[in-house]
Amino acid sequence: MPALRPVLLLVLLLSGLTATARDALPPAVAQALARARVPAEAVSIVVEEAGSPGRALLSHRAGSPMNPASVMKLVTTLAGLEALGPTWTWKTPVYIEGTAREGTLYGNVYIQGQGDPKLVAERLWLLLRRVQGLDIRNIAGDIVLDRSAFEVPAVDPGEFDGEPLRPYNAAPDALLLNFKSVLMTFVPDRGANAAHVHVEPPLAGVAWPTHVPLRETECNDYRGALRADFSDPLRPRFAGRYPAACGEKVWPLAWADPVSYGPRAIEGMWRAIGGQLQGRVREGRVPEGLSPAFALESPPLAELVRDINKYSNNVMTQQLFLTLSLQQQGQGTVAASRELLRAWWRERFGAGEEPLISNGAGLSREDRISAAALARLLQYAWTSPLMPELMSSLPIGGLDGTLRPSRWRAEGSAHLKTGSLRDVAAIAGYVHSPDGRRYVLVAVVNHPNANAVRPALEALVEWTARQGGAKVSRKTR
Repeated sequence: MPALRPVLLLVLLLSGLTATARDALPPAVAQALARARVPAEAVSIVVEEAGSPGRALLSHRAGSPMNPASVMKLVTTLAGLEALGPTWTWKTPVYIEGTAREGTLYGNVYIQGQGDPKLVAERLWLLLRRVQGLDIRNIAGDIVLDRSAFEVPAVDPGEFDGEPLRPYNAAPDALLLNFKSVLMTFVPDRGANAAHVHVEPPLAGVAWPTHVPLRETECNDYRGALRADFSDPLRPRFAGRYPAACGEKVWPLAWADPVSYGPRAIEGMWRAIGGQLQGRVREGRVPEGLSPAFALESPPLAELVRDINKYSNNVMTQQLFLTLSLQQQGQGTVAASRELLRAWWRERFGAGEEPLISNGAGLSREDRISAAALARLLQYAWTSPLMPELMSSLPIGGLDGTLRPSRWRAEGSAHLKTGSLRDVAAIAGYVHSPDGRRYVLVAVVNHPNANAVRPALEALVEWTARQGGAKVSRKTR
């Protein structure tokens, strides 16, 4: 026995070294985190081969509940695809009350919102043109907007981050028009020494500047150079000058008075296409017993899920989130949609790692989910008939969406949903290796320096792509 002690001691020492090696994050990842001054304790990571759930190549603090920011959209969009189907569409019915004679409607037009996430300016134009196709050019009554399908409490658009004019802070609405936003296009004209200003959609009663003076400077912060003043929503002003070197620029802006946006957009578009209105645009409900004259149909859900995940569209996600309870219970409410998502999760994954979801979009400080739970979701999706729809909705590394070249190195091949908030950075999706294998990858960082960890996340993606057929489990905690 005494002779065996040195051998036993050597085995124990080697075991200790092996455990230490397993505990280390990939060196490039660890080094990038150190440069960002983000400790390993603020990071959760799971890397698994797709189709082999639970067999981790890398698992670091996988069970810790984390704020995933917009990565939470994966839960909402997959649940939506399963509950509604990839070809499902929203319909916006239009009702005509009264009689139309010689181009005049002696009555009202009712537009009933049903949650369409993409009733943007061009589709609003089409809807109103279809009204004109019913031999209605002049409406002697009112245009009535029925927004009762969703029950959404009034919110301050600047409450979340103090940025009320950012389109991502637009609140959901049963009749969501153009994300309650405008697009301001600036086109410099050196001959006139001014930039032409064009705004879509037209908003009734709003007087936009048609020109802004040019200045011959480098194109840096053109928005700051304009010195915009939106304090009076009806009279926007630019006190500065537009840098000619910027060329054409488009500035998306959430309307400063979101409550009045719908009526102003409807009336502005109706008049822009030659329609006349003797009454007004107001809110109300469709009278009982009135049948729709027609319904405008949205693109299919699978197409809209691409918009949601590629570009991390918050309000579109919330529209889908509320539609889940609208379809199940006849009205879309936050509480009912939360419970439906919880029930959907429990049915597939049990209650042990149930996520905490506020609004379905991840635009919340309270949301929580673990990297392990997200990996289970992605593994489940991998074997689902809906896998092609979900994967094709994810940004492609270095090519499009939130992973376009200006934001991500075009190395390797990956489809990854991104998430970012103050103190949060996250990615989750699938990484493809040169030998044809595919891996599930989830990484979430919750730390004040989270906005500096992109090099670490890029290094993790590259490390994953290099794994090839490696199946050695590496656990750090």
